[in-house]
Amino acid sequence: MNRLQRFGCESARSRRLTVNALSLHGLEWGAPGLSGLLFLHGGAAHAHWFDAVAPAFADRFHVLSLDQRGHGESQWPQPPAYRTEDFCRDLLGVMEALGWRTMALVGHSMGGHNAMAFAAWHPERVERLVIVDSRPSIPEDRLAMMHGRGDRPPRRHPTPEAAVAAFRLLPRPTVAPPALLAHLARSGIVEREGKWTYRFDPACNGTRQPVDAWPLLARIACPTLIVRGEKSPILPRPMAEEMAEKIPGAALVEVPGVYHHLVLDAPDAFVAHLGDFLLG
Repeated sequence: MNRLQRFGCESARSRRLTVNALSLHGLEWGAPGLSGLLFLHGGAAHAHWFDAVAPAFADRFHVLSLDQRGHGESQWPQPPAYRTEDFCRDLLGVMEALGWRTMALVGHSMGGHNAMAFAAWHPERVERLVIVDSRPSIPEDRLAMMHGRGDRPPRRHPTPEAAVAAFRLLPRPTVAPPALLAHLARSGIVEREGKWTYRFDPACNGTRQPVDAWPLLARIACPTLIVRGEKSPILPRPMAEEMAEKIPGAALVEVPGVYHHLVLDAPDAFVAHLGDFLLG
């Protein structure tokens, strides 16, 4: 078994969709006609973040792990357009392109923020929602730091090996297997003008405009699962509990011993929780 088989993406179909005048890319599993299941990665990540998770549901769902605009192999909007509303308009377009009337929606970090906003704005389109270590709003100081990162030129490396070696998660703490991290790095780099860099538009950091989703939580009408890593610095347990109180009927689970990137730290545990929720 090679490393792609181990991480699940060799069985995926590469899919291109034209949505809102952008070419969006995703990894697709399962048969069209099954219930839709959409995975959304976090900021500066890409569709391969769910390679160890998404294939587990290919027998029951038509699965797409999406490279959101400005990420992975998807197009960068010009001029930059990275409001929550922009990301959510893309989701409507993806659903139309795939023929999905409704879907189950799973989002990590930035993807979780986009997912909760989408579920509130379009409750009739979401059957089930999974919010993975994502908070409803970003503090002003953290948003300022993010915008500052957008002003820096992207890092460029002389070889793909150098780019892979320099790859780091943000935030950095993780117990993910080094082989999985190397796979994510290899999947997220591209050669441009003779140098190797990451498949991510820096303007997504520099111009991102996330909504405050706290007032939206009460409008989420579908069954909802909130998943947090026990050691996550991004979603403290009291905040997760408050979210669960504000979303009608929401459940909260905590994965022990892991950090913000829990889909990488403990993919088997995450698949188990997700399966119980989606199929139970």
